[in-house]
Amino acid sequence: RGPEGLWNTYRSEDVCTHDVLTRAPATFWRFHDHLRAMIANAVPNPAHMVLAEMEEILGESTEFAVITQNIDRLHQRAGSQHVIELHGDALEYECMRCGYAPEDIPVPTPEYPPRCEKCGAVVRPKVVLFGESLPSEALDEARDLCSEADVMFVIGTSVVVEPAASLPFLALAAGALVVEINTASTPLTGAAQYSVQSSSSSALPALWEQMQEALRQS
Repeated sequence: RGPEGLWNTYRSEDVCTHDVLTRAPATFWRFHDHLRAMIANAVPNPAHMVLAEMEEILGESTEFAVITQNIDRLHQRAGSQHVIELHGDALEYECMRCGYAPEDIPVPTPEYPPRCEKCGAVVRPKVVLFGESLPSEALDEARDLCSEADVMFVIGTSVVVEPAASLPFLALAAGALVVEINTASTPLTGAAQYSVQSSSSSALPALWEQMQEALRQS
């Protein structure tokens, strides 16, 4: 949602709603193929890698999880194990009629829209489209974790899309230390105990280095 973000190029209501998927599935899938191509060319950045390393090291003594609104699998590719995907996975698919889940759909898809090999109906990505509800199991787990958290990093999110936007405030209400890392101010900035206005790729590795030094001295 930043200055160069996807939603400054496309209007979600034109390409990424359940209505577009059902009314004009070819239009939806042309956009989704563009998104899948972007994902295929992306690589985990230093922040992704640090979170995976944090989990590997801190997870020996404490519960560690990544709660993400992203749908690109970059956290998993970086090595994170406990990832809660609030908005689903752009590279998983299911038939809209029979529920069959194909293992893969080539990029680009051979036809717009791709069809189920079992029943011929339209296949969709297993993502939360605009206007759809988040998966209850993932949201419940995220809320439980935030309500029990000692420390929460809120990294690179606008804190405007509900219900995910409420999660940091659940952690604050539970007494957690909340650290925000973002290039711009958000609705959380004034409430978090610490707010670092910087890119996650530079701020998080620097913060993690200081944390490791403190751990070595403790």
